[in-house]
Parts: sequence; C-alpha cells; structure tokens
Amino acid sequence: MSHARTMARRCAVQALYQWQITGHDVDDIYQQFLVERNMAKVNVELFKELLSGVTRELETLDATIQPYLDRDISEVDPVERAVLRLGTYELMYKPDVPYRVVINEALEAVKTFGAEQGHRYVNGVLDKVAQQVRQLEFKRRS
Repeated sequence: MSHARTMARRCAVQALYQWQITGHDVDDIYQQFLVERNMAKVNVELFKELLSGVTRELETLDATIQPYLDRDISEVDPVERAVLRLGTYELMYKPDVPYRVVINEALEAVKTFGAEQGHRYVNGVLDKVAQQVRQLEFKRRS
C-alpha cells in the first residue's frame, strides 16, 4: 500500500465531502486542492481519477450502495457518504486494487475524518458491496 495512494484517497474523501456540502464544481475543488494544499506526497493522478470518477458515476454508485443502508443515502453522515461512494467506486472500477485494501483504506479514512463509530457502519456496507461486485475475488479467497 503506497503512502501516495493513501494520501490521494484521503484528499478525495475531503474533496468529495466539500463537493457534497457546498455543491461547488468538482473541477474548481480539484484546482483548489492543487493550489492550497501541499500535494507533494499525494498521487495527484489517482486523486483526480477518484474525484472525477465518483462524481461522474454517482447515480450508479448510490444505486449500488442503497440496498445495504438502513436509511436513504442522503441521510448518511456526509463523511461516511463520501467514503462509501469512494470505496464503492474503487470496488467497481478499480479491479486492480484488492477489495481488502479498498475496505481497509475506507475504514482508516472514516476513523480519521468521521464519527467515532462510523467505521463500523462503513465496514458493514462496503463488505456487502464487495461481495456483490467482487464475487470472483470472494470465491478465490474461500
């Protein structure tokens, strides 16, 4: 697990959170991160891909996540929502990243930015999403 990739995911969570709260243009948020933050230790290419991918595939991501939630996705804590969307994006569109890595990175992000027990909720949801979208990977592990 590369530190630069981890930092890209953390920046993506923060940028997605900002996008969800403010509704600002995602390209403007991306540019703001490049200008206002020290991105030297961040895989900027991955950060951009995750940010644009999640916002582009939002409907599909939300439809994939929703069956595993106990409430509407719009009612999920904004940090947890950003992490769920990001994790689901990676599970669906980044098959080169093992599902366990995706879930672990998501849990670390929630522990850093989210509510005290948010990681438990995110873990339960992403585990179910992973079982759905990474069936072959699950079968190989069995």
